[in-house]
Amino acid sequence: MSYNTSCHICDNYNCLIKSNMSALEGVDLAVKKNNLRCKKGQQFIIEGAPVNGLFFVLKGKVKVFRTGINGREQIVRFAREGEIIGHRGFGTEEYYSIGAIALEDTVLCYFSKHMLQEVLMSNPKFAYDLMLFYANELNKSESKVKSISQMTVRERVIDTLLYINRKFGVNKGFLDVSLSRKEYADYAGTTEEQVIRVFSALKKEKLISARGKKIGINDIGLLKREISEHNFFLDS
Repeated sequence: MSYNTSCHICDNYNCLIKSNMSALEGVDLAVKKNNLRCKKGQQFIIEGAPVNGLFFVLKGKVKVFRTGINGREQIVRFAREGEIIGHRGFGTEEYYSIGAIALEDTVLCYFSKHMLQEVLMSNPKFAYDLMLFYANELNKSESKVKSISQMTVRERVIDTLLYINRKFGVNKGFLDVSLSRKEYADYAGTTEEQVIRVFSALKKEKLISARGKKIGINDIGLLKREISEHNFFLDS
């Protein structure tokens, strides 16, 4: 598929724009979008930069992060094909509260803020679906805060593994994304050393396997049961 083609032939049916193509018929929103190609490791949203629009992942994987105390990076979520990035600043803030980096070679669809605002004002179905999206995102965020505050380090690391599994799936027996131990730690809200210790324990218990950066989950049922009281299934 050419990455500069119309939304009409896009395969990302979970994308908010794609799922509203019938409602957006006659609107030139999909025609005016721009496609951006990012190399692995390239940052395309700078935390604190002015909000100019929204990004949708057409192809690839992305990490979304915020800078915490002493400049430490906290990964707030990961994004896959069809998902939105930069929505927290859209319509409410002047500046992006997050940064975003491509985890692999990635193609993004970019829609300007002004163009989207015009469409939202004239299309109730699209506006309603965007409202539901924000409500769902708020629910996930609140659930994560509650769970993390009650979890041990081991439980947070397990929760992270299960989240990555739900988000990206498995390829040849390993989670289908290559993350460093630090990136696991930055999402789990712990240190790289703690992640290494937990991974070592989980490997000894034969719950996971590892090959370099690649992590395989050997018994997903046991991991789910270990943190079941924290409602691990609420986020994806």
